[in-house]
Amino acid sequence: MRLVLQRVKGAEVKVEGQTVGKVGKGLVVFLGVKNGDGEGDAKYLAEKVAKLRVFEDTSGKFNLSIMDVGGEVLVVSQFTLYGDCRKGRRPSFTQASPPEEAIKLYQRFVALLQERGLRVETGVFGSRMLVEIQNQGPVTFVLES
Repeated sequence: MRLVLQRVKGAEVKVEGQTVGKVGKGLVVFLGVKNGDGEGDAKYLAEKVAKLRVFEDTSGKFNLSIMDVGGEVLVVSQFTLYGDCRKGRRPSFTQASPPEEAIKLYQRFVALLQERGLRVETGVFGSRMLVEIQNQGPVTFVLES
């Protein structure tokens, strides 16, 4: 699994003009699932996201996690994180897990974050979404299992 994590002041995801997920201070997680990923990958990344210290303390240092600051998480599926652009002019998505398999790990990742007490909002898996992000910092990280 691969994810792009952004620290945000706020974020919102819309499908067909309707808001389906919205968060205030917290994190936006774009999540891609590749062939062969499993439960262990979801657990590893959920734990990492919950405890990664990307929020500043009173000294301005990254010492606080999303759990420490009581933030929210918006998780958006993004198979294009496994787009291979090395050859030709059109990305290849052969590494991306098929949707019927990817959705299970996507949902499991969300559930694992919720089990840690985090408020989690989501996009709609497999939909065309409009994601509006107020990236704070900007702070962006790429994580892989």
